Amino acid sequence: MPRILAEAFTVTPESIDLNGHVNNQEYVRWMQDIATAHSHEQGWTVARYLETKTTWVIRSHYIEYIRPTFTGDELMVATWVAGMDRQTSPRKYRFVRVRDGKTVVEAETLWVYCDAISGRPIDIPPEVSESFPVVSDESEIQAAIDACLKASG
Repeated sequence: MPRILAEAFTVTPESIDLNGHVNNQEYVRWMQDIATAHSHEQGWTVARYLETKTTWVIRSHYIEYIRPTFTGDELMVATWVAGMDRQTSPRKYRFVRVRDGKTVVEAETLWVYCDAISGRPIDIPPEVSESFPVVSDESEIQAAIDACLKASG
């Protein structure tokens, strides 16, 4: 159960916009994909959420686009839970270009824990919060990113 999940992937032509670089929407899609994968790694699969009739919904995204990326660029994305409140949890993301180790995007999503039937926010139960350790140590984050970059490079 990784505290920080980091994965590498290659940008495909379908991700490119009219400006010739990765479309901003793609980062949001990749953020949701890795958040879902991290939840799965922590033992919270789609099936488990369906069983408990709970879900996470997005309240807000903050994304800083630092550098453009292009077809063929190998990127690494890392995600971790940055906090856990009564009904919400901020999750952070960092996208790094593998060839030079430069951060290209930093982002944060505020997730709200909800009853899947009513759609209303509910308190995060201990079995959920205990499955998602909060990570705030930058050296731990950087070590996970470096390990993924090394494995990808």
